[in-house]
Amino acid sequence: MDKLALTILIIGGLNWGLMGIFSFDLVAWAFGGSATFLSRLVYIVVALAACWGVSMLFRRNVMAEEV
Repeated sequence: MDKLALTILIIGGLNWGLMGIFSFDLVAWAFGGSATFLSRLVYIVVALAACWGVSMLFRRNVMAEEV
């Protein structure tokens, strides 16, 4: 689950980078506008992945402690 969340966060981060540098929203372009259902669904999935990512900050890494 962590790798999936990180993958989604990377995709979301790249989209934000495109927005900041080129004013180009890849998600909106791919799904027909930022207000379409699919675009909104992608934005929600990225937000949920970000929430999961926050939880990763506060978890103990068992493998690191064993080394």
